[in-house]
Amino acid sequence: MSSIHDKSNQLKFALEILKLLAEQPLRKSELEIALGDRAFEAADLSQKITRTINKLRDCGFQITSAPNRPYTLITSTFPTILSQEQKEALIMASELLASMGFTTEAGHIYQIAKLHQQPKSSITTDFHPPTNYSQKNINQIIEQLQERLKQKRRFVIWYRNNKGQEKWWDLDKSELRLHNGVLYLFALIPSFRSYHIDTTPNAEQNIILRVDRIMRIGSASQTPWVYSKFPTLDITYRLMGELANYKPRRTHETIISPPEITEYVDILTQEDCIFWFRQRILQYGASAKVLNPDWVANQIKDALEKAHGNYIEQDLR
Repeated sequence: MSSIHDKSNQLKFALEILKLLAEQPLRKSELEIALGDRAFEAADLSQKITRTINKLRDCGFQITSAPNRPYTLITSTFPTILSQEQKEALIMASELLASMGFTTEAGHIYQIAKLHQQPKSSITTDFHPPTNYSQKNINQIIEQLQERLKQKRRFVIWYRNNKGQEKWWDLDKSELRLHNGVLYLFALIPSFRSYHIDTTPNAEQNIILRVDRIMRIGSASQTPWVYSKFPTLDITYRLMGELANYKPRRTHETIISPPEITEYVDILTQEDCIFWFRQRILQYGASAKVLNPDWVANQIKDALEKAHGNYIEQDLR
């Protein structure tokens, strides 16, 4: 009976270590404190932790450690029992991740679902990311960015634009955004020159930076982020024709035209990225018109005139 009791205690001890490491990496001293708080005997606790983690590794759990570094649970082989619906949901999620360039993350889902071969979902995706975000160098950049974003302090990045020119940027409030299948660092740069808005900060100072073009990330400074929100710009636009019955799905959009009008719909939107707004309006073609501010309307007009000019030049040739 004593032997069974000892094995039961050992199993509880191992499960508790897995629970703790699944939440976050922990040093041995932190594990000792956490396990002591959970009523495990303090005697010989350090050696018990070492022995148990070695046994977990022998069972297939990938747990890394190094001098002066915490224990980190990389891969768990804990059995997962899934229904067919749950498995199909994971298959769909893994395919979406893989199609967006996150192949390592998709591989983790394959392991969770115990899929012995790459599954095929009933959904066909149409994402074409510029890179595989699971590549070691890109993944390191993403991990460093995630760490900086948690710290909420000013930091510097070195960035290469589409012309191959490199420049450093000093960033305030920032976040990672996935837009049209491409991962961006969306950041407020207070020193960025604004051409149309006098007040600071403003939406023109919100910059999109493709993660795969970030060359290097500096350490977090001692200066906290000054701003807690991204500045926005109020834009009014009209949809007509085939889009006259458009119902806003974005939380920052509101219909302001009278409900009795059916020929068009006027929408007030608060945009923090003017470039992405322009892209969206241009996709609507002749069914959209920006009403104000005038400078945004002129940008759309200029883009459409240049596009029209391309076809005129083609006809002349």
